[in-house]
Amino acid sequence: QEPLRPPKTSPVGTGMAEHLQKTGIPPGSQDKVSVLDSGPEMAEPKLAVDPVATSNLSAKAPEFYPSGYNQNFNQNFTDSSFEDRCDGYLTLAEYVQDFLNHLTEQPGCFETEIEQFAETLNGWVIADEALQELVELIYQQATSVPNFSYMGARLCNYLSHHLTISPQSGNFRQLLLQRCRTEYENRDEATKGDETTRKQFHAFVLFLAELYLNLEIKGTKGQVTRAEILQEGLRELLNALFSNPVDSNLICAVKLLKLTGSVLEDAWKEKGKNDMEEMIQRIENVVLDANCSRDVKHMLLKLVELRSSNWGRVHGTTPHAEATPENDPNYFMNEPTFYTSDGVPFTAADPDYQEKYQELLEREDLFPYYEENGADLSGPGELYFDEIDDEMDPEIEEAYEKFCLESEHKRKQ
Repeated sequence: QEPLRPPKTSPVGTGMAEHLQKTGIPPGSQDKVSVLDSGPEMAEPKLAVDPVATSNLSAKAPEFYPSGYNQNFNQNFTDSSFEDRCDGYLTLAEYVQDFLNHLTEQPGCFETEIEQFAETLNGWVIADEALQELVELIYQQATSVPNFSYMGARLCNYLSHHLTISPQSGNFRQLLLQRCRTEYENRDEATKGDETTRKQFHAFVLFLAELYLNLEIKGTKGQVTRAEILQEGLRELLNALFSNPVDSNLICAVKLLKLTGSVLEDAWKEKGKNDMEEMIQRIENVVLDANCSRDVKHMLLKLVELRSSNWGRVHGTTPHAEATPENDPNYFMNEPTFYTSDGVPFTAADPDYQEKYQELLEREDLFPYYEENGADLSGPGELYFDEIDDEMDPEIEEAYEKFCLESEHKRKQ
């Protein structure tokens, strides 16, 4: 119920002031006094108000945050100055790990926060040990956290071009590839290891695949290429996985080829190599000979089918000026569909298109010409026009005559 503010000059206002003085209510709180306290003159019936349920659970309670998420990270990370950003962190590892966790939970922040993150690292990473620690932190996050391999590869690509430190031991990209080489050299043992070992190795394989797709290397002439060493490394990793054809290794190989198969095949063809054909042959041999599960064999066959369809890629349409039925599969896509006298549909792609279309034109002479709104466009003296009955219905004619008489009477008045 809204409080009532009577004018100061009214008797009601004077009575209210005296009432407030008697009850001990401060003058400044008059606006908060209900009309129920303003005397019998202004009293109104009270309305029943349901009690409001309150909760002791805060919106910032731990229950609303994913595990491993630092609630104070956003505030620490988005401050303006470098000193302020680093005040909340004692070590480089703590700062980088918080950012990686933040990026894992909110990957959409990459574009808006990566530049600031790189600037902070340039002020912090000034020694070889710090750079190696940074590489290890990113590698561990990319190979141990599900679904972070793609974001980790993007992060590595950005830092490889924006970190200013370049010690004698190697820059960021060189140290990253050295770290990957450590796992790469143990590929044969890893594919034959226990389940935990193979799982860690498979995570590394998929991260290396993302690095191959996302890590850009700028040449001396400004051209951007992919890391040649990663291309050869992925081929050897596929060989290692197919050499020990257990289910988990084969599933990892399928994921790897779905991710990079089209790019790898194009790169190998440019060099005149036939490596993808060899991979497909190995897959077919595994399907025939290996003791893998039926589901995995089905996955392998689907992969072969995907590759036979050019990895699901659709070639771009030829420009309109150059498009022909021979070089453009979509040449007839927007052509209208016609129907023969028997109701059989045909388009411009039909070999007998000209003959059927001429037949359609001849049939059109049998129909009257109409506009879209139904108006007849046929000329005078035609059969359709001559059959029109101009006589009016008796009731309508009587009503029309009555209307005309009334209108004439009103006009004379």
